[in-house]
Amino acid sequence: MPVRGIRGATTARRNDASTIYDATIELLNIIVRLNGVRPEDVGYIWFTVTDDLNAAFPADAARAGLGWTEVPLICGREIPVPGSLERCVRVLMAWNTPKTQADVRHVFLHGARSLRPSWAVDLPGDAPSKVP
Repeated sequence: MPVRGIRGATTARRNDASTIYDATIELLNIIVRLNGVRPEDVGYIWFTVTDDLNAAFPADAARAGLGWTEVPLICGREIPVPGSLERCVRVLMAWNTPKTQADVRHVFLHGARSLRPSWAVDLPGDAPSKVP
């Protein structure tokens, strides 16, 4: 079965554990819903965070909030490029699926929609992303 990458990103309003957990769980839940991901089909998930998010590990949110205790998870720090998006959690999920790469739905939420406008997902309360 092919392995496909699912990309996603979101922003956290504050640098505290509950906000980072909530943002991460929201992102993963939408990825799961839009793609039909089952935890047993996930090869691994690699999270990165910007320097200004250091109050919690996004991987802990996946374990505690979603019960993904058997999925290999790791966190790293995003490259601190001057002027880059602040308070951002990024994810790369390796997913075993028969779907084609074109069928995979990537998910960029909230402030992170600006990173990949064609993969933006507008949620209630967000300004429209202006993506056709």
